[in-house]
Amino acid sequence: MEEKAKDEETADGPKSNRESWGSQLEFVLTMIGYAVGLGNVWRFPYLCFRNGGGAFLIPYFLSLFLMGIPMFFLELNFGQFASLGPLKIWRMNPAMKGVGMSVVLITACIIVYYNVVVSWCVYFFFASMTSQLPWSDCENEWNTCRCRDTTMNTSLSFPWHNDSRLAQDCINFTNTANKTTTPAEEYFLRRVLRRTEGIDHGGAVLWDVSLCNLLAWTIVFLVIARGVETLGKVMYFASIFPYVLLTALLIRGLTLEGHSTGIDFYLTPNITKLTDASVWSDAAVQIFYSLGICQGGLIAMSSFSSFKTNTLRDALIVPIINCGTSFYAGFVIFSVLGFMADRKDTSVANVVADGPGLVFMVYPEALAQMPVAPLWSILFFLMMTMLGLTSQFSATETVLCSIMDEFPSLRASRLRTAGFRASGCLVLFLLGLPMTTEGGFYLFYLIDNYVGGLPLLFAGVFQIIAVIYVYGVGKFKKDIEMMLGKRLVTKVALAFFIPMWCFVTPACLMGVIIFKCVQLKPLAMESYVYPDFGNAIGWISVSACILIVPGWFIGYYCYMGGGRLLAEVNSPKMKWGPANPDDRGERYKLPDYGVYSRDIMENESKVTPHQVEPILGVDSRVEGEAGAGADNLAYKET
Repeated sequence: MEEKAKDEETADGPKSNRESWGSQLEFVLTMIGYAVGLGNVWRFPYLCFRNGGGAFLIPYFLSLFLMGIPMFFLELNFGQFASLGPLKIWRMNPAMKGVGMSVVLITACIIVYYNVVVSWCVYFFFASMTSQLPWSDCENEWNTCRCRDTTMNTSLSFPWHNDSRLAQDCINFTNTANKTTTPAEEYFLRRVLRRTEGIDHGGAVLWDVSLCNLLAWTIVFLVIARGVETLGKVMYFASIFPYVLLTALLIRGLTLEGHSTGIDFYLTPNITKLTDASVWSDAAVQIFYSLGICQGGLIAMSSFSSFKTNTLRDALIVPIINCGTSFYAGFVIFSVLGFMADRKDTSVANVVADGPGLVFMVYPEALAQMPVAPLWSILFFLMMTMLGLTSQFSATETVLCSIMDEFPSLRASRLRTAGFRASGCLVLFLLGLPMTTEGGFYLFYLIDNYVGGLPLLFAGVFQIIAVIYVYGVGKFKKDIEMMLGKRLVTKVALAFFIPMWCFVTPACLMGVIIFKCVQLKPLAMESYVYPDFGNAIGWISVSACILIVPGWFIGYYCYMGGGRLLAEVNSPKMKWGPANPDDRGERYKLPDYGVYSRDIMENESKVTPHQVEPILGVDSRVEGEAGAGADNLAYKET
């Protein structure tokens, strides 16, 4: 019987086989790498440009302190307290497990298309290893007669090759003033993406891009093969080196003619923009997306921390560094855009672009005009690749560790764990293949716009409802005090965070959600308007991520018998609490011994803590540490 008890304890997972960080610094560096990603470089600078320059910093930092840091602190404490991933942690409230399913599903969607972007960075990185960048002129087989070298003011460069698509382009080419394209633009659209006419024209798989995607997934697997044990060590280099490259690029940008024009454009505030609700909405969504809030990563990574880790310190350091990096990256980008505007004798507003256009068309165009262009291009795309991968490491581990928490036998041996992680990365790679086809960019843009917005905001609202209102802010406050102690700094922090959690943060979230719902319209990309079936795919994705929460709640309530009180359905399981028995204290203390009874324990979710008592010493007696796995105990309803 004793041997049986030991087996069950091991199978329960979090106590015996779950990894942990080698040091607190590893955790902080991993969190920085997770939060700081491609969006800091390609999204934030454009949002500043579009939303009033320096004025955008006001709603951005307000969103950080009213929503970002409170949610960040909540998730760190949630995961660290129970040492469980985004799915298993909902033993705190089994009826709300749909919230965990939602965030894991959102993250799975994000890492599939996010790695495609990383593959583009890898592609450009290798393409830069030449004496002359392939997008530096118009004399290539993929160029059209619309291509114009930016160093030329009026003349056009006509490539030598014969191409049917080129012929059609030339026939339709009538106004050179507004229909010219740059070599970098044509390289990305016609050579890398080979983009078709729309999402309904899928085209063939781009095997060169797919191989870059496979390489990126291989790197992800090698880093997380042994979980946080290897991840933490890699992050000593991977999370710091991009800052070295970012600084080198900034120094180079500040030596270029016209850099001050770009920086002035970046920082000059347009206060009138603050009256536009979309500015505040953009700030809130950017904070949620860039910090990784409501994507499960914060819960998953903090679950590997020791019980007494100072979450307050981490919840301030990581978000502030993340937002500081976004602001810092803006100087890197706009110093070069100022150089571009100076070379073209135009305004910075005429050269700036959003998202992929900024990183893969505008910035490469500027790189091609610098002395020693291949070197700077290699450094830039190495930085972008590393920024993308550091976010991928933690996000992928989040999805995989969530599944392993649900099926603890996957942690039975290192070989089995590595095999599961390899299989998971392979499946995620295959899911991304449609985005590496000739029409894949349309699918990428579709999923990015639909999944990366509303689902994150709804997940935040659901999470606050479950933790703060249903579980109770009073209980959660005591849980935090168990970890941080009842020090003055903890009391002061909670005096700020509790009103945020109860009122301010959910009110802000609902305001942004309502605004975004009012502003909804069919998706368009430049002049291309997505067909109805494309928008249907987007809404199916959004619905799957959001409706799984009420769907699970209703299904669980019916499974429990329907007529039960909601208070019973929303009560924690018996095993809820700190994973280590020494940390459970009197609040979560379990009996020292009991009788193992599998048939009762399989239905433990129907038994709430205040309704149970241990069945003592009937047949074989199981003795051990207090709370050493609730599966060693049998309970009956009282």
